[in-house]
Amino acid sequence: MGKNKQFVEKVTAMEEDFAQWYTDVVKQADLVDYGTVRGTMIIKPYGFSIWENIRDELDRKFKETGHSNVYFPLFIPESLLQKEKDHIEGFAPEVAWVTHGGDEELSERICVRPTSEVLFGEYYSKNIHSYRDLPMLYNQWSNVVRWEKTTRPFLRSLEFLWQEGHTCHATSEDAQDETARMLGIYADICENYLAIPVYRGKKTEKEKFAGADYTLTIEALMHDGKALQSGTSHYFGTGFAEAFDIRYLDKEGNQQPVHQTSWGMSTRVMGGLIMVHGDNRGLVVPPRIAPTQAMIVPIAQHKEGVLDKAYDLRDKLKGVARVGIDSSDKMPGWKFNEYEMKGIPVRVEMGPKDIEKDQVVLVRRDTGEKEFVSLDEVEARLPVLLEEVQQGLFDKALNHRNEKTTTATNMEEFKKSLEENSGFIKAMWCGDTECEEKIKDETSATSRCIPFEQENISDSCVCCGKEAKELVYWAKAY
Repeated sequence: MGKNKQFVEKVTAMEEDFAQWYTDVVKQADLVDYGTVRGTMIIKPYGFSIWENIRDELDRKFKETGHSNVYFPLFIPESLLQKEKDHIEGFAPEVAWVTHGGDEELSERICVRPTSEVLFGEYYSKNIHSYRDLPMLYNQWSNVVRWEKTTRPFLRSLEFLWQEGHTCHATSEDAQDETARMLGIYADICENYLAIPVYRGKKTEKEKFAGADYTLTIEALMHDGKALQSGTSHYFGTGFAEAFDIRYLDKEGNQQPVHQTSWGMSTRVMGGLIMVHGDNRGLVVPPRIAPTQAMIVPIAQHKEGVLDKAYDLRDKLKGVARVGIDSSDKMPGWKFNEYEMKGIPVRVEMGPKDIEKDQVVLVRRDTGEKEFVSLDEVEARLPVLLEEVQQGLFDKALNHRNEKTTTATNMEEFKKSLEENSGFIKAMWCGDTECEEKIKDETSATSRCIPFEQENISDSCVCCGKEAKELVYWAKAY
């Protein structure tokens, strides 16, 4: 027990220091290491395998909806970046610039890709000619660089991995349908694979993507009561088409500007995964995206027949789940702690006594519950148990979010809610950016989204008391 206790103590209790707990889990679960340059991260094999599963699921959905993958350059000339004024102003503080090539100073600064709208805009202006070319549905898997002042692995790093979709359509209606469709895919990934419930809605003018007509978002609640923007989808209208002269010949022979969208999800959702499901024993990974769904740990494996039986079990189960086996000479207690830390959904224990009884022990990572299952039934039971864990994680996260979603009709209630039960606050808003900024200044809470499903909880704005226009979800956020 002493060894086990020492291992678990490597993780600071989340109630004691949530930020340190997060850092401890990221490191101890073997997800990342720190890069040499401040604010960069090395995604280690286990962390990358989780990201790969998220990526593969997203990629499959993109292809099912008719999108093709492409790859655009990492570098953007400064003159190109400045073609869309709102866009460059929005990104200017985070841009990394290349000023030299070898020993020579460049005649024009080159930006290291913070996002690729302008590159796609230039490409589309040269490659879209007729209505027959539309819709053009492209997605790019890439890295981007944003020079953040404060960094934390996955949540905010100088460089991160993501996908960015960029599409062109003949009509506004088609482009807006695409914007909504892609947000739906992000919500599906979060809720049905990552087991993270999300609120869907529209960003305010202040919070929308630079250069967009509007931005749609999914917002999740972390264990500490802060929100995390987990995926966004932007409708550009014809703004970039006008800036980059992206036009097509319609069926009547008239030149028309295209209507565009852009949408993205990044390795940031890995941070959400950690902060929604993790506990004081480490990471908890939902089965549908877990690289290893069940880990077999042989007990007293030095005894005759134990390892052979464990490998037979692995071969039997690998048709129904992603199963691993740890036959190293480390102690079982160390292995238990290791796979709890890594969040493996189910641990399968098998020792001499289990072999005698023709059974195995299944242990759930989320609840710690043990279940004795006969060898004849384990092949049927394991997939069902994995689905129970998946659903259990979602239900727990949903209950937590519901408990931490409150309502406020004035600033006194608003501040009290944040202080006593930090989370999402539903409050009416007049639509004035001044009120939005005042709320942020006084409480550090920001508007997270204007939900699609509106309620009228009051007739007056929570901040100024004037006539309210819409319900907004507010929260402190990462």
